Amino acid sequence: MLLGKGKRDLLDVNGIEVAYGHAKVLHDVSLRLDEGEMVFIVGRNGAGKTTLLKTISGLLKPTAGRIVYQGQDIQGWPAESVAQQGIRFVAQEKKVFGDLTVKGNIELAAHASGEALETAVSRLTELYPKFSAFLNRKAGVLSGGQREILLIGRALVGNPNLLLIDEPTEGLAAIVIEEIFRILNQMKSQRVSACIVEQNLSVVSQLADCIYIMKEGKIIREIREKSQIANTNELEKFL
Repeated sequence: MLLGKGKRDLLDVNGIEVAYGHAKVLHDVSLRLDEGEMVFIVGRNGAGKTTLLKTISGLLKPTAGRIVYQGQDIQGWPAESVAQQGIRFVAQEKKVFGDLTVKGNIELAAHASGEALETAVSRLTELYPKFSAFLNRKAGVLSGGQREILLIGRALVGNPNLLLIDEPTEGLAAIVIEEIFRILNQMKSQRVSACIVEQNLSVVSQLADCIYIMKEGKIIREIREKSQIANTNELEKFL
């Protein structure tokens, strides 16, 4: 069962800056996410979207700014500590533990989170019922879409407070994108908090509570008005 959270301020990113060596890649970036919200980050390749998610998750360290999560400043925390506080990052590369079974992948996450394996597996098969038939299949033979679903399911083990998902539909066929959309919509209906980088504007416009537009390492626009979120023609200008 997926359990969302009640609505209140969850994440407040304030003026963060990130550099790779001497090259600054994020410039004074700020965003806010309330509990139960699904926030999307949109922008062209190289805009800094993935860097932003990695910074929130603790994989990259900002040179300035604050990241406040549930009222606590977690800026500079190591990724392991951030994850233990209930923030889970689903990377763009769709990498699973290929030599382990689907169930084995979930078992690793269950062990780390302290959740019972039966509960964790039930959570996965509720998300994607087809997994019931191949829990003992090696994860390495799954399709790209199935790997993405497994990664999302693995991230949900332990009922985390916030998911950071990077490009969940990238490189997937239209029929698989429909399945990813269904899963994200299910998460939204159960008020699972998420910050998602996504280029598929059909997905974004139907699911977003808020959209942040990024360009050249900066947030250039915040959109919360429903009519503007639904205007894919306007959003297209930023891709």
